[in-house]
Amino acid sequence: MRITLDELKNLEQPVIDLLEILSLEGQQYMARLHGPEGMKVLSDHKGQTRLFRSAWQIQDTLSSYTIRETQVVHPSAYHEMIGMAPADIEPMRIQVQRQKS
Repeated sequence: MRITLDELKNLEQPVIDLLEILSLEGQQYMARLHGPEGMKVLSDHKGQTRLFRSAWQIQDTLSSYTIRETQVVHPSAYHEMIGMAPADIEPMRIQVQRQKS
């Protein structure tokens, strides 16, 4: 599922339980929003994934919303090395923000 900033603004009381900032080869970042409606990828008006130059740019863009937790997610590149057997390797997650309960 996808959501645009305009659609997010039109929600009655938008709360993001978890903001995942996914690093795409360290060059660009995308946002996955987890909330009551499930997981949604932040997209543009054309339905394309919205890409950002930094994790900070995503946080600035979404700063007016209630975000309970933010994690930067870096997929592991080690499982892609030549000659290595395929393996399910969990991405590295760095918690950068969390509201107190």
